[in-house]
Amino acid sequence: MALKNKLHGITLEMILTRLVEVYGFEELGKIIEIRCFNYDPSIKSSLKFLRRTPWAREKVEDLYVTTILKE
Repeated sequence: MALKNKLHGITLEMILTRLVEVYGFEELGKIIEIRCFNYDPSIKSSLKFLRRTPWAREKVEDLYVTTILKE
């Protein structure tokens, strides 16, 4: 539940956009190995995948909390 509290008011699109700004899709695809980051990546296609795939969304949210929110 603590993860959800830290992300209160932050949308998945905001999370993904910030991670792409910091890492870029290439590095993001190395950190979290999911197809939507490694093959023809875009914010739109990644959001569609992450919204339907809870385990992948959790990995993205965890990365955001552990790296971006620590800044």
